[in-house]
Amino acid sequence: MSDDHSLFESDEEDNDFEDGLATPQELQQTLSKWTNYIHGWQDRWVVLKDGTLSYYKSKHDITAGCRGSMSLAKADIQAHEFDELRFDVTINDSVWYLRAGTADERHQWLEALEAHKAESGYGSESSLLRHGSMLSLTSGTSVASQSSFKKGRGLREKLAEMETFRDILCRQVDTLQSYFDSCAESVSLEDDPRAKWNNSDLLDEDGDDDIDDFLTPRVDNINVNQVNGHKEKGFSFPGSTMTSEMGVDFKGEAFTFKATTAGIIATLSHCIDLMRQREDQWQRRFEKEQERRKRAEESYRNAMAELKRKTNLGGPDYEEGPHSAINDEEFFDAVEAALDKRDKEEEVTEPAKPIHTPTPVAAKIEGSQHWLSEECNKKVDEAIKYVFEDLHGEQGTWQLVHEEGEMKVYRSEQEVDGIVVDPLKAIHKVQGITAHEMCHYFFDAGSRMEWNATLETADVIEVLSADTLVWHEVVKRVWPATQRDCVYCSHYRKVSMDEDKHSGTYLVCNFSVDHESRQVGNKCVRAKINIGMFCQTLVDPPEKDQDELTRDNVWCKITYTAHINPGGWAPASVLRAMYKREYPRFLRKFSSFVEKKVENTPIMW
Repeated sequence: MSDDHSLFESDEEDNDFEDGLATPQELQQTLSKWTNYIHGWQDRWVVLKDGTLSYYKSKHDITAGCRGSMSLAKADIQAHEFDELRFDVTINDSVWYLRAGTADERHQWLEALEAHKAESGYGSESSLLRHGSMLSLTSGTSVASQSSFKKGRGLREKLAEMETFRDILCRQVDTLQSYFDSCAESVSLEDDPRAKWNNSDLLDEDGDDDIDDFLTPRVDNINVNQVNGHKEKGFSFPGSTMTSEMGVDFKGEAFTFKATTAGIIATLSHCIDLMRQREDQWQRRFEKEQERRKRAEESYRNAMAELKRKTNLGGPDYEEGPHSAINDEEFFDAVEAALDKRDKEEEVTEPAKPIHTPTPVAAKIEGSQHWLSEECNKKVDEAIKYVFEDLHGEQGTWQLVHEEGEMKVYRSEQEVDGIVVDPLKAIHKVQGITAHEMCHYFFDAGSRMEWNATLETADVIEVLSADTLVWHEVVKRVWPATQRDCVYCSHYRKVSMDEDKHSGTYLVCNFSVDHESRQVGNKCVRAKINIGMFCQTLVDPPEKDQDELTRDNVWCKITYTAHINPGGWAPASVLRAMYKREYPRFLRKFSSFVEKKVENTPIMW
């Protein structure tokens, strides 16, 4: 009874403990989720509730249904080794790459995810408690014996239990033997003529005749006729000792029962030894099989990782960064393939629509003075000085990296904090275009998206004056490179004041600035630029003085300078290879664009 009571008390304690378990925290927050190698990280509304992780495009799109969900019961939750904001949730081949806003938020999400996983999983604490409470006494075995048997320790415990049962049986046999001895002695005294029965011998301490209290319940079942029959057949009961003439030797039977039970125990013990040996053999085989399976799973994971690495599946671990899983050569091959694909798409894509430029605000252009006026003057002076710097002087470290007809591209290798910021200078000469026309279309907001197909978006965020604009541009992503954006001021100026209308020198300076309306976000890496487009008009006089000047007599000498800090952690070799490819391509494409724009139009001097 005490054992039963303690067991039920344990169940009640388990229930009390289970009721006191804390409910896992529910979370709803905007996180960055990796979508694909084209769009990279995107903001998504992520909801953690009832052991399920779901996400929506935004908080306001919840009524439209979730865009994906997964149960956390068998999910693998990992914090990223290097990115302190990122964590991954994996189920089989499905992986969600997520990034929180801060390290504390990531920690909060990891704890909540683990709590929901434990609550919904098979190995949770509450599920174990419920399993324990389901065990009852009606099973015929104890909780301890069941759990131990499952763990491989049941054989020895069962043997100990059987020995206990044998001791109990022996005690029961001894009790029954004492009872039978008492019965036999009572019968012998009743039938023996030499026995002198008197009531005084049977009185108890109180003086009552309570012999029936002792004999009646046990002698009532004895058939007196059978006893008399035994006497007629010659059975006798000499004294108080039973002999074989009575028909049953209870003491002998008890000894036999004990011996039989001991034999059974010995036999079972031998069987258990054999079973234990077989169990050890199976355990060793099981451990070997586990080891083989572990090696096979490791080989499979390595093979899958190698396959993903070779096929560039586009996960965030393969994008640019100090811990990128892709090497420099593979990085360059992927970028070059993406650029080739983009060039082919541009050939069949319709021209982009012109950009709508906001109307200048009078207060901002009064007297052409604005908050960037001094900076514009400074950048113009630097650009002019940089244009006329001698490429072959004593301090010249320029290298000719590309030559194509009238075009020559020079580069000076420089790095800042491990980032390639090579200054670049390109010299080009184009016939049939003036300096004014070239700089006009380079500055013009309406034609920016027509000639620059590398841009995803381009917005004029502030008009400071008729010749000064503040831009925000987002460059199309080229995987595995991270997407870039840039906020810069574009300033347009005529730098020569010659009275001859056929001569003219124009300059467009683009330099990075900070603007409160375009802060750095998680999606893009902010690039820093300092670019100058310096153009001079060259005129070849006609053969005859009376002939008019035509576009065949006009040339534009272009000196294009660029200092660009791309940010991020792109490999130096990849950046230099891209610069060598993209700058000549840009000059060719932009020159061709201007040629088509001014074709069959009056010359803009």
